[in-house]
Amino acid sequence: MSRLEAKKPPLFISRPLTRDAVSQSLSLLSGILKSSYGPAGRLKQLHNGVGGCVCTTSQSSALLGHLSTSQPLLRVLTVSVQSHVSRFSDCGLFTPILCCGFIENFRSLNVVPFTIIKISRHLLSLCMDHLTSEACGCRVSVDFSSFETLVCLVRSILTSKPACMLNKTEVDHLTTLVLKAFLFTVPCHAETNAVLGKCVIVPVKGRRVVDSTVLPGLLIETPEIQLGKPLAVKRAGSNMIRIALFSVSMSGDGFNPEEGTIAVHHGVSLEASELNQLLDVGKQLVKDEVGLVVGQKVMHPSLKQYLKENGVIAVDRAGLSLMESLGCMTGSQPIASIHSLSPGCYGSLKDLCIESFASKHFLHLIPEDTVICSLILCNRSETAWDELKRVCETAEHVLQLTMKEPLALLGGGCTETHLASYIRHKSSNVAASTLKDIGCTQTQYQLVAEGFCRSLESVACSLSHDGEEILTDMVYGHCWFVPSGSPCVSKWSDLVSKCGCGMNGNTEDLSWRFLQGQSGSPVLQGCPREPSVKVADLLTLDCFAAKCSGLQVALETANLILDLSYIIEDQN
Repeated sequence: MSRLEAKKPPLFISRPLTRDAVSQSLSLLSGILKSSYGPAGRLKQLHNGVGGCVCTTSQSSALLGHLSTSQPLLRVLTVSVQSHVSRFSDCGLFTPILCCGFIENFRSLNVVPFTIIKISRHLLSLCMDHLTSEACGCRVSVDFSSFETLVCLVRSILTSKPACMLNKTEVDHLTTLVLKAFLFTVPCHAETNAVLGKCVIVPVKGRRVVDSTVLPGLLIETPEIQLGKPLAVKRAGSNMIRIALFSVSMSGDGFNPEEGTIAVHHGVSLEASELNQLLDVGKQLVKDEVGLVVGQKVMHPSLKQYLKENGVIAVDRAGLSLMESLGCMTGSQPIASIHSLSPGCYGSLKDLCIESFASKHFLHLIPEDTVICSLILCNRSETAWDELKRVCETAEHVLQLTMKEPLALLGGGCTETHLASYIRHKSSNVAASTLKDIGCTQTQYQLVAEGFCRSLESVACSLSHDGEEILTDMVYGHCWFVPSGSPCVSKWSDLVSKCGCGMNGNTEDLSWRFLQGQSGSPVLQGCPREPSVKVADLLTLDCFAAKCSGLQVALETANLILDLSYIIEDQN
């Protein structure tokens, strides 16, 4: 008889943030994320220690997806960030770095968590009101009739991940392709409930990045197609190519023993019977003037041969991921049974042709109205290609978000330092009624506001990886980087040419000072002004929707962690 072990009582951990193990884990995670941040971020190699795939990256989705932690507080943080990234694709490092900064700065204050949470939420509302106001100096309107701002936005995303290993020519080429691909997905005819199309990325590894291109329609890899022969395809009466999509297997082995038994008369071949049914489907397709048949799964060789002899191109093993795009592009309804063919399930194509890239051959499906396109994405190595694919997907998603809300925020640390300057200005003179509504003293409000500002500035400081001095100016509240090893000079303007985002130059006296995250005591300053002249043609920009969400997620997650007084772990 097996022995029964007595049930252990749950483990109660009080004030988890005061535990050394939690503090060390939080500091380690913050260090990993900060060192990965920005165009000069350091790469991380992730593997499971027992072989298998090795991932070289600085992207948040890959980092947080591969990192495992036993600390419940860190799991709360990572899950919150992953949820944000799944919705916005961008600001996946900004959010956890800012969250860790809030936790680190708030927990050292001699203020109870309840009061910190109320004050910090008030400060967040000030930030959001400022970001959504016309007077905001770190907000840029995006005009879709002009490519200038869109180019800056896409370029900023492409250059933010060093593992893509792109030079300037490649960045320019890819920026054009990503924008071209996005425009293909925008419907030509305006509708009340218009839906954006999709860009399908086709991998071509081991080739130059500048070999990448964009084509309208879809590419289906077909190794058996011979390049030398002309592509003869049957067309319907309107000169369009009729297409049928099959989601059901057409291999001829439809019987599944797990579904029960089947009675077969003596002398009747089940395989021959199923093949005859498939050939009957083929005859119906030929009769209906179908020119292209695409199967999600395997197609019987005899059926493919029959269709070929009758001028119908047959492609099988297309896969589930391609079927949705095919249906959207052609208007086809995937056929789920070979026993029910309806002409209403067919779609149409404008043309078909063969394309060849590297050693791969593709069938190019060209639609009448293009809302689906194919981005043939090339890179020299598999690691660089994987990183580039994620970046291009992020850029496409950011453009979609920007179309819904045509705004962008200044990058290069300038939005963070600008917001810190704005909050310092607003908190220097708080109305007594505001303090009464929050339920705090002037001292408590000032302490939390300073911690809030230091957290924002710590994100800007994370962009420095080579010992640069980081400044902020007292006029616009932007971020400035002084190269490491610069000589001592009497004026900072002799060492800096433009701010982190490229909006401001050094042509006027801006009263620079070190960021609070580096050294110095709190500084009282006026409300940061909006720049009147733009210096750089290529600004560094961030996605407005993603950054606003990241700011809110970072603070709410930090407040949740600060408010935890117990962790209860089941020991059984």
